[in-house]
Amino acid sequence: MNIPNTLTLFRIFLIPLFVVFFYLPYEWSYLASAVVFAVAAVTDWFDGYLARKLDQATPFGAFLDPVADKIMVAVVLVLMIERYDTPIFSIPAAVIVSRELLISALREWMAEIGQRASVAVSYIGKVKTTMQMASILILLAVIPGSGQIMEKIGYVCLYLAVLLTIWSAFLYLKAAWPKLREGMTAPGK
Repeated sequence: MNIPNTLTLFRIFLIPLFVVFFYLPYEWSYLASAVVFAVAAVTDWFDGYLARKLDQATPFGAFLDPVADKIMVAVVLVLMIERYDTPIFSIPAAVIVSRELLISALREWMAEIGQRASVAVSYIGKVKTTMQMASILILLAVIPGSGQIMEKIGYVCLYLAVLLTIWSAFLYLKAAWPKLREGMTAPGK
């Protein structure tokens, strides 16, 4: 166990804590759940940085880090659909979660056929994640329907994240398309 892996496990530990704060019946719970999510987002960046800087990348960390990220984002978005119970929020949340599932499955399949590098994390994926985290953080911290400028900024960031989500999914699928096409025409086992 090293520091980056410990941070990743800590991020997973934060998920139930986030859920508790999210459902507390107090106005300060908005800010508290946003702070928990912010800590998770910072550990996401920090564990990757430390793994590279300290040369502590491990197969366990390479597996667990993206799983922790996807679980955290999916849980948060699903809970937020309850809070922001409109298609304006629900549709982008569904697109983001669906893309995460699609790309995870694509990466797993590409790894099985020895082509994982074809769908490695790209720069656009990192920008997408940053925009997604910013939108979630902002929308967690504000009271829904308050009309605050921050809520509007949160929605703008959410829709930018969705555009980047679709774009990055297209880029991953385009990179994998030759192998996908081969898989469609190859006889099954």
